[in-house]
Amino acid sequence: MATRNRMPPWHENFKAPSGRELLIRPIRPEDGPPLQGAFELFGPEEVRDRFLQSVESLSDETAQRLTHPNPKTEISLVAAEPLPPGEAVVGAVARASIIPGTRDAEYAILVSRFLAGQGLGRQLMRKLVKWARGKYLDRMYGDIAQDNEPMQQLAASLGFKQVPHPTGAPGLVRMVLELAN
Repeated sequence: MATRNRMPPWHENFKAPSGRELLIRPIRPEDGPPLQGAFELFGPEEVRDRFLQSVESLSDETAQRLTHPNPKTEISLVAAEPLPPGEAVVGAVARASIIPGTRDAEYAILVSRFLAGQGLGRQLMRKLVKWARGKYLDRMYGDIAQDNEPMQQLAASLGFKQVPHPTGAPGLVRMVLELAN
């Protein structure tokens, strides 16, 4: 009987149209330093679109928070070179977190400009939606800069609907996916 090479949960090989091979996997504590180093690979617009402000470096505190998600309420995935955690360059990060006291999760995705437009954001978003459905949540949403049309289009293509931002924050839109479990 032939044995199948099975990937661990939440792991997936991803081959971009450019030919670049990446491993999508859960973030690990040892990804902190490479993530901080790779932060320089993200352009100012990408960082602003994700953090909704100008951020020049990833603080130790933020890296610690990203690399140590609470498995009951959060998932953080990276798309990295197929090397051991701690050595691999990280080209994308996707995160979803359950909002305390609700059945909602907020998502955020950051993809390097070197990997943008190759389907990686879509694949990461699909994984976040799968996670949220597995948690039997009612909805998943993300706050997106109003001028970040590629992310709005990606979310809309996956069934997310644009709704007014609840705080009325200028320059932001909220994309919401109702999760029919």
